Amino acid sequence: MAYVDGFILPVPEANLEAYKRDAKKAGKAWMKHGALQYWESVADDVPEGKSTDFHRAVKKKEGETVVFAFAVYKNRKHRDEVMKKVMADPAMKMDPATMSFDGKRMFWGGFKTMIELQAKE
Repeated sequence: MAYVDGFILPVPEANLEAYKRDAKKAGKAWMKHGALQYWESVADDVPEGKSTDFHRAVKKKEGETVVFAFAVYKNRKHRDEVMKKVMADPAMKMDPATMSFDGKRMFWGGFKTMIELQAKE
C-alpha cells in the first residue's frame, strides 16, 4: 500500500501567488526525486470547530488561509529515499526571512495507508 506525507500550513492571503510559485517549485522537486503524486490545496470549505480545527492547528491569524498539501509514495522506504533527495536538492533551500509562509506554524507527518480506493476512468 502507498505511503503519504501530509503538510498543513498557514499562508497570508496576500502571499498566495508567491506561495503558489514556491509550491510549484517544491512539487517539481518531489516529482523529480520520485514521488508518485504531489498536491497543494488552499482552504475553501474549512469550518471552525468547537474544540479543534485546521485554523487552530496552525494558529491562523487574520488575513491568512490554510494550505493542505500531500505527497504519495510507493511505501515508507520509497518515501524515505525521496525525502532524502528532496531535502538535499539545492532548489529546496529557503531563506526563512523571505518565505511566503510562516514555517514555524507548519506541521507535517507520514502516514501508512489503511484503505485505497480510486474511481475507474
